[in-house]
Amino acid sequence: MERMAELIARYARPGRVEWIGVRPERRGAMRALETVEVTEAGLAGDHGRAGKRAVTLVQAEHLAVIGAFLGRDAAPAEALRRNLVVSGINLAGLRGRAVALGGALLEFTGPCAPCSRMEAAFGPGGYAAVRGHGGMTARVLQPGPVALGDALRPID
Repeated sequence: MERMAELIARYARPGRVEWIGVRPERRGAMRALETVEVTEAGLAGDHGRAGKRAVTLVQAEHLAVIGAFLGRDAAPAEALRRNLVVSGINLAGLRGRAVALGGALLEFTGPCAPCSRMEAAFGPGGYAAVRGHGGMTARVLQPGPVALGDALRPID
């Protein structure tokens, strides 16, 4: 019988960067990018902060779930205000792990809870629709470039 740690460490395939966005100023509009430099403080051009919330990520698959809870099509990536949308890998399963993302290394630090701005973005019930689907936060272990299509792989 396999040990639980071995099962937890596995993943079916790498994830893939589907969308990149930065917020040049607090409460400012998101700017979609094709490539970005990850610095020690987060994504270049983002108003974010260094530390355990330097980079925010959400699963592409959750955009459809959030939309379904709201009775509409998939939520647009920019409405969630996360830096990166990644498909093909369970981000929640990577909490506490280091990951290679393009030329950068990140460590997933915890869930990225929704903020009250979700009501403004989606209308009544927006906050509730995003709960449990808001993505993950990460700290930067090694700066580097990230581009659309780059892989996200756990590092052991």
